[in-house]
This record gives sequence, structure tokens and C-alpha cells, in this order.
Amino acid sequence: MTISIKATNMELTEALKDYAEKRLSSIAKYGAIATVEAELGKSTNHHRNGDIFIANVNVTTSLGKLYRAETEKADLYEAIDIVRDELVRELKSAKGKEHSLFKRGAQRVKNMLKGFRS
Repeated sequence: MTISIKATNMELTEALKDYAEKRLSSIAKYGAIATVEAELGKSTNHHRNGDIFIANVNVTTSLGKLYRAETEKADLYEAIDIVRDELVRELKSAKGKEHSLFKRGAQRVKNMLKGFRS
């Protein structure tokens, strides 16, 4: 799994990079993840009430499916956590759909074979 992190309108510190890699590497157990591309940064510089941080993450599986999560928060670490949770939810849902689709197909094959047993 390849993780690439990019910063926009801010400097990417070593602590921030380590935190993002640690949090995003944990999604590998939910599927065959090929690449993770994260973009972290300030959305704009014109806000009056503090900074607004944005976190965009694109996850590509080994089968070529793309999963994306995006959020804006006042705290960048909180934004990373929310994006990770959203990706985990999407990956679990997709894994469940694949499993149930396989089970439905297997059940149809089994029913067809029962008809030949006479």
C-alpha cells in the first residue's frame, strides 16, 4: 500500500505527516488497498474566525475501485480522523455487498443443481 500526503496552503510538518500515515495505514485491513492519496491544508486564507482545515483522501483498491472522503473542520487532526472513519464505513459497506452478492450467486447455483438431482 502506497500512501502519499500533500499539503495545500500550509507547511506539512513531520508530526502531521506521521499522524496522517498512522491513521490512514490502518484502513488497509478493510480490503486490498493499492494507493492512498491525501491532501491536507487550509481551505482559504480569508476566514475571519480562525483557520478552516480541509482533508481530502482518495483510496484506490487493487481492483481499481475509487473511494473518496472529504471534510472541513477547525482542527486538522479531527478532520483526518473523520475522513478515516468515513472511508472505513465505505470500505466495510462495499465488502459486505460483495460478500452478499457472492452468497446469492452461490445459492442460485445450489438451487439449480438440486433440480438436476432427480
